[in-house]
Amino acid sequence: MKAIVINRHGDSQVFEDMDLPDIQARPGHVVIDVQATSVNPVDTKIRQGSEGTAGLTFPAVLHMDVAGIISAVGEGVTGFKVGDEVYGCAGGVVGIPGALAEQMEADADLIALKPESLSFADAAALPLVSITAWEALVDRASIKPMDDVLVQGGTGGVGHIAIQLAKAMGARVTTTVSTPEKAAIAQKLGADEIALYNAETPEQYSERITGSKGFDTVFDTFGGKVLQNSLKAAKLKGHVISIIGYDTYDLTDMHFKGLKLDLVFMPIQIIHNVERKHHGDILRRVAALVDRGVIRPLIDQRFAFTREGAGAAHDRLESARAIGKIVIAR
Repeated sequence: MKAIVINRHGDSQVFEDMDLPDIQARPGHVVIDVQATSVNPVDTKIRQGSEGTAGLTFPAVLHMDVAGIISAVGEGVTGFKVGDEVYGCAGGVVGIPGALAEQMEADADLIALKPESLSFADAAALPLVSITAWEALVDRASIKPMDDVLVQGGTGGVGHIAIQLAKAMGARVTTTVSTPEKAAIAQKLGADEIALYNAETPEQYSERITGSKGFDTVFDTFGGKVLQNSLKAAKLKGHVISIIGYDTYDLTDMHFKGLKLDLVFMPIQIIHNVERKHHGDILRRVAALVDRGVIRPLIDQRFAFTREGAGAAHDRLESARAIGKIVIAR
């Protein structure tokens, strides 16, 4: 099969075309004829060699998200058949080959039938970010109707799904963005309130929106200073969930406000081979919400499924100008 690989770490020019052996479905796995993938920050970091490289060997096939058609089913797989259109987040890390190839093997527990209402390209934008948002807001925060929820970065990959998921759970959703353009997009996604983080401090927008009470749940999708600001924005005994915890933080606000802090690391199930079925379950529920019109992916740009397209997609993500997700599709 043809694949787009890296044989060393580096910039977006390191992608190469290569012929690799055809894939055979092992027990419990399926082979997916890849139609599309999307770019996540972890994909660019693995390419750079800055993180996520444990278990990686060259040539390496990157990219965790996949959407495609099942072409082979391994022994013991009962939930899928050849011809099923599926999506998932199933490789591209810890040495498991990813989606930048004609075919990808996937643990059947990590995938689900793709939303019927979406193209392969749009479906490929969803897996990693949807699972991350679900684990934060549903599994960890257990959001209730009328909770005040703050999503940091509402037009980002994870953030734009988090807004829609929190609204589906009945929350009153506020999001932070950097520009009026992004504010308009976030409102269309369902945000009730907007805070321009360049114009207001956490204390100021908390006072304006919650009457100084603070937010019941704050979901941080950036880490660093944004996590520090999230501690300031949360109410007394509130809940802060972050997806970036590897930094040095001052937890003074957390201590004196009695906050609960949770960290979500979505690839744990893939890396450690634990509770993988939960990811498949989440994707099935997300697909149902998509087909009901409750959740939709926000697509920034679509690139061709070529070596040049993969490089350009990585450049776009690393430019920090993307709004929503970047996809690579045939």
